Amino acid sequence: MSNLTKRIITSTILLLILSIILFYNKYIWLFTLILASLILFIEFQDLSKKIWKKKKKIIAIANIFSLFFLIILIFSAYEIYNYSSSRLVFIILICIFSDSGGYVVGNLIGGKKLTKISPNKTISGSIGSFIFSLFPIIIFWFYFSITQELSFRIDNYLTLIQFCLFLSLICQLGDLFISYFKRKAKVNDTGSILPGHGGLLDRVDGVIFVLPIAYIINKLFY
Repeated sequence: MSNLTKRIITSTILLLILSIILFYNKYIWLFTLILASLILFIEFQDLSKKIWKKKKKIIAIANIFSLFFLIILIFSAYEIYNYSSSRLVFIILICIFSDSGGYVVGNLIGGKKLTKISPNKTISGSIGSFIFSLFPIIIFWFYFSITQELSFRIDNYLTLIQFCLFLSLICQLGDLFISYFKRKAKVNDTGSILPGHGGLLDRVDGVIFVLPIAYIINKLFY
C-alpha cells in the first residue's frame, strides 16, 4: 500500500470520527481535546529530548511552554464549539483544505522551494494552500442555503475570504514551525500513531495554531 493511499484512508477515518464527535456532545469533544493534547505533549516532549538531549533545564522550559499552549488550545477549541459547532467545523475545514491544497498542488506542479526549513514545501504548494482554503466557503454556502441553519454568519464575503486566507497563512506557519523542530531533532515524523501521516502532531501542526487565533478573532470581531 502506497503512502498516499495510507494518508487518504487515515484522513477519511479521522474525518468520520471527528464528525461524529463534533455533532454528538460537547463533553465528548472536551474529552477528545484533552486526550489529543496529551498525545501532542508526549510527541513534543520526545522532540525536545532529541533536540536538546541532556540539557534538562531547557527541555523542562520547552515542555512547560508546550503544556501552557495546549491548555490554551483546549480552552479555545472548546469555547468555539460552545459558540457554534458549525463555526468550529468551518475553521477545521479551512485547515484541512489548506493542508490538502499544499500537498496536491505542491506535488503536481513542484517548482521553487519555499524555505530550507522544510525542503518539501514549495511556493506553488503555498499558493495552492491559499486557494484551497477558500473551498469551505462554497461548501457552507451550499449547505446553509439548503438548511437555512445560519449558525455561521458572516455577511460580508470579502471579510470571509480574508478570514480564510489569514487562517491558511497561520496554518502554513504552524506547519513550518513544527517542521523546524523536526529538522532540529533530525526526524521526519513526530510519531507513528497515524499511518501515512506519522504522529498526531504531524497531522494537526497547523490546526493547533489556527484555533487559538480563530478564537481571538471570534471574540474581537464576531
